[in-house]
Amino acid sequence: MRRMTDRTTDPWAEARANLSGWKGGLNIAHEALDAHVAAGHGGDLALRWLGRDGARRDFTYADLTAEAARFANVLAAHGLGKGDSVFAMAGRVPELYAAALGTLKAGMVFTPLFSAFGPEPVRTRMEIGRAAVLVTTEAIYRRKIADWRHEIDSLKLVLILGEEAPEGCVALAPAMRAAAPGFETVATAPEDPALIHFTSGTTGKPKGAVHVHEAVVYHAFSGRAALGLEPGVTYWCTADPGWVTGTSYGIISPLVNRATMLVDEAEFDLERWYSIVQDEKVQVWYSAPTAIRMMMRAGAEAAKPYDFSSLTFLASVGEPLNPEAVIWSEVVFGQPFHDNWWQTETGGIMIANRPGQEVRPGSMGKPLPGVEVGIVEREGGTLKVLGPGAVGELALRPGWPSMMRAYLNEPARYAKCFVDGWYLSGDLATRDVAGYVWFVGRADDLIKTSGHLIGPFEVESALIEHDAVAEAGVIGIPDETAGEVVKAYVTLNPGFAPSEALERDIRGHARKKLGPAVAPREVVFRKTLPKTRSGKIMRRLLKARELGLPEGDISTLETDET
Repeated sequence: MRRMTDRTTDPWAEARANLSGWKGGLNIAHEALDAHVAAGHGGDLALRWLGRDGARRDFTYADLTAEAARFANVLAAHGLGKGDSVFAMAGRVPELYAAALGTLKAGMVFTPLFSAFGPEPVRTRMEIGRAAVLVTTEAIYRRKIADWRHEIDSLKLVLILGEEAPEGCVALAPAMRAAAPGFETVATAPEDPALIHFTSGTTGKPKGAVHVHEAVVYHAFSGRAALGLEPGVTYWCTADPGWVTGTSYGIISPLVNRATMLVDEAEFDLERWYSIVQDEKVQVWYSAPTAIRMMMRAGAEAAKPYDFSSLTFLASVGEPLNPEAVIWSEVVFGQPFHDNWWQTETGGIMIANRPGQEVRPGSMGKPLPGVEVGIVEREGGTLKVLGPGAVGELALRPGWPSMMRAYLNEPARYAKCFVDGWYLSGDLATRDVAGYVWFVGRADDLIKTSGHLIGPFEVESALIEHDAVAEAGVIGIPDETAGEVVKAYVTLNPGFAPSEALERDIRGHARKKLGPAVAPREVVFRKTLPKTRSGKIMRRLLKARELGLPEGDISTLETDET
């Protein structure tokens, strides 16, 4: 790989040149599979699947190419073609990965859904996305879809994983066996739609972010630059394909870079995870702050029986990684988790603590080469770029290959994301003199108390430094004198129980760390905090419930406070 220069006429020219290119167009499945087989690497291990019951299946690049081809042939046999929309809702099973790649190979548009979604979120997304195909399990179909399936007029085919299917559906296993293992990848242009990822708004219906085949240029580049992916590396991304990380960096990026990717069907289990890292000799591990905090909660002693010497790089995404977690991971694993930042809308990692780069705990890192970042504030209809140390909205210059091209059927909503030549992320951040970017909070999470602007992340990070606190969520609540005051919700580590004395001790700890103007006035104990499946604490939901406000779209909610 030739090194990419930071500034060229076209920052992505070299990244495009590193792809095989094909038929004058660009197709993600070709770059992820066909190109490697054609180059003689069909025997390399592409995917190792670990079943929750101990089952284990290996797929070479040739195997995975054949499975994708079979799936594409199943679609074609039912009259589906280029541009049709395929939705998938299942657990982390090999068939889901074959479906994603086969959909792209067939020139169709792939949309993953969380398997934990209830009926209404599924229906809403399928209606917005004009779903032509649904791939799911029989249990999910019967519980969540069968009652309204025929009311989705665009839906032509329901594929059920396994050997049998309910009436009106097609069993995928026999259909795949009957399909040919060869399929000529459909010619797609760089700007042809390839992926739709739905993201929840604070109000209103979910937004369908449209990504095109050219996104593979950035998936390939950022996987190398931000995660250290290269041929033969054993890589484990713990994210579910039901959210964007699990597709962009759990399927596309590792395959395009010819890595060996691990897929674990089971949900988080500390001993299982540590055993996988040890036994599978994981080299690059990409996970989420929620999982890292759960490891911290179990303590360093729980990690001591395991050998982590295979690890070469650890990365984290989903929400900002607290400084305490960075320091803890360096002690336990011999190196820190490297935080990075991106969004469903950006399609790829924009800011990262890259391999070989100094890690400043609490920072998201620096922009990747070719990515221009600004910390901005609005001045009328224009934006002013702020200097080091100032807090403003994190903005990006448009034009990177994985940038969303639209919100599905919502051009006005999409246009609002772009002001004065910048994409506005909605996140507040600051940048230091060395170029490191530091997360402050979502623009709508910022707390203003007695003239002070407070980012919740800073307060949360201080709270989890207390021995008793496992996780924290911070909001502002109205106050007649101060405008707003800080209120914190926390979960506790094992061995600690809620009490008035502990609440006072936690508040005292926060006051010492942050000062009285910033520290929470009240700490509330909870068994769990409301989080999305990607691990983000839903502060807006905490605030809505505190103030009796509408909760907005909570379809991505994974856990709820009790």
